[in-house]
Amino acid sequence: MAVPFALLLLLVEDHFGPMLAADQGARDSLHRFGLTRPLFVEVMRVLSDSGSALAWQVVIGACVVWLLWRRLWRLAIFTAVTVAGSSLLNSAVKALVHRTRPVVDHPFVHEAGASFPSGHAQAAIVGYGVLLLVFLPVLPVRWRRPVVAVAALVVVGIGFSRVALAAHYVSDVVGGFVLGAAWLAALTALFSAWRLQRGRAPVSPREGLAPEDAPRLDPT
Repeated sequence: MAVPFALLLLLVEDHFGPMLAADQGARDSLHRFGLTRPLFVEVMRVLSDSGSALAWQVVIGACVVWLLWRRLWRLAIFTAVTVAGSSLLNSAVKALVHRTRPVVDHPFVHEAGASFPSGHAQAAIVGYGVLLLVFLPVLPVRWRRPVVAVAALVVVGIGFSRVALAAHYVSDVVGGFVLGAAWLAALTALFSAWRLQRGRAPVSPREGLAPEDAPRLDPT
């Protein structure tokens, strides 16, 4: 996942013509569509707000407190470090690239800061990925695929909303997704190595990070 992100970053820094044309075409088409459809814009705003920094702070903060209360220290550390580290990584890359945000005549939202990669897109894939990895063990097997599918749809929806609101280019959102996936994969691998050092048996991510902790994860 880090390799395609590096290639995308190179294209952004090099102002690659076809990518810029696609970015600008998506920005202009969606903006024109939204100008005549206020309901569409409101739906996009709700989706975007659901992936805001404040929303994730509340959700992840509550998750970490719950894990600490249940004495699941390793999962609490994984959750806090993965999400906080992703935010810091996003800020660092934005500062280095310093790409200007899309400009339109009648903006739907006013965003500060640099554009690449999208913080909302990166936070969405990392946040939902962490929640799934932590809580999959308490989900019945028959519900796991539907829950993962819904989470994936919400993540894509948040990314789409950022382009529809002209807050980011398509390449910004793709960059956020890829960088977030690379970071999540790296931290998951580190957690798995930590498990092995503690004498725990290796598990597939499809089973969650710590299936043996399912009884303490279950709120019932």
